[in-house]
Amino acid sequence: MKMNLVNLFIEVAFGFLSSVGFGIITNVPRRTLMASGVTGGLAWGVYVLVDQVAGNVILPNLLAALTIGVLANVAAIAVRAPVNVMYVPCLVSLVPGAIIYMSMKNFTLGHDASAQQGLIKTLTVAFALAIGFVLAEALMNQVRPWIQRLLHREVSQRR
Repeated sequence: MKMNLVNLFIEVAFGFLSSVGFGIITNVPRRTLMASGVTGGLAWGVYVLVDQVAGNVILPNLLAALTIGVLANVAAIAVRAPVNVMYVPCLVSLVPGAIIYMSMKNFTLGHDASAQQGLIKTLTVAFALAIGFVLAEALMNQVRPWIQRLLHREVSQRR
């Protein structure tokens, strides 16, 4: 299926809404909801676009996690919140819940081969997400001081 701009906008909008909704459910600070929504929506957009061209689950999840890691770090600096508060709502769209559910269902029904395949896929997605976050943190450790100076200069010029 080829992705057009309307479908991409709808995907990003639902990514935004799911991140904001999960942020409300998990009771994150209100000042972080909009930034979490934008980050989650853009990360889901990256996931959908890369999924169109990639033939596996690794690259879309890796790049979406990298997107969340970078944007959430920048947003956390801007709204002065811990980055973990930004990560939680943004990840809701990427967690392989349906895959693990089907694996457990297949396991209980005695379909061991299908269950093992699903568990391997789940672990692959989890590792891709973790590696994406590690890469984002490594990148942000290099550019964080520059971003902090830039954002704080903007704030001081407004006063």
